[in-house]
Amino acid sequence: QVQLVESGGGLVQPGGSLRLSCAASGIIFSMYDMGWYRQAPGKQRELVATITRQHRTNYADSVKGRFSISRDNAKNTVYVYLQMSSLKTEETAVYFCKAFGGPEVSWGQGTQVTVSS
Repeated sequence: QVQLVESGGGLVQPGGSLRLSCAASGIIFSMYDMGWYRQAPGKQRELVATITRQHRTNYADSVKGRFSISRDNAKNTVYVYLQMSSLKTEETAVYFCKAFGGPEVSWGQGTQVTVSS
């Protein structure tokens, strides 16, 4: 069973940076593409960034040049990271990790990111 656990969220001022982490277990990591999504209050969940098994990346237009997704499966626990910079107040949301493209689709529970002065 795939388990995804996000961490790294918190309160940050506009223009600040955060690094989110997603620890993945219970999967053969190399079989899955991974992604970060976010959901703001009253809005639908939206794609932020994805990274394929071949490490090809894709970003929402709104975050290009400011966010960076990466994956590290060299360790015992594999991780997917989202480095976020120049954060905006409208990017306040719960950020979710997703594993897809393999035998099943799985979501983490999310981590809250609040961008506020």
